[in-house]
Amino acid sequence: MLTPGDVVELDLGTPLGSEAGLVRPAIVVTAARILRGAPNVVQVVPLTRTVRQSGVEIVIEPDERNGLRSHCSAQCQHIRSVATRRVIDRWGNVGSLVLHQVRGTLSLVMDT
Repeated sequence: MLTPGDVVELDLGTPLGSEAGLVRPAIVVTAARILRGAPNVVQVVPLTRTVRQSGVEIVIEPDERNGLRSHCSAQCQHIRSVATRRVIDRWGNVGSLVLHQVRGTLSLVMDT
């Protein structure tokens, strides 16, 4: 079962334009109460190894909890709903602090 903040490897398919795509890690941002119901679709924020100075990306350092191998950025401007069948593997979890930062940035992106 997935939990909020999980770092998963998933296949986003062929990108169009500047979309995030291909096989890459992402952070699950779906609420715990939704995940407990074992949904067929979850919301994720893709990760990239390209670190930009952007107000809509959160830099994440690798550690033993999150399973990342290098520093990366959470691309909050690329939030996606994906079928759980796209999830290939679970690497770890970013923890509550990083998840809170990502969700805070999402609220700025969506003007909520």
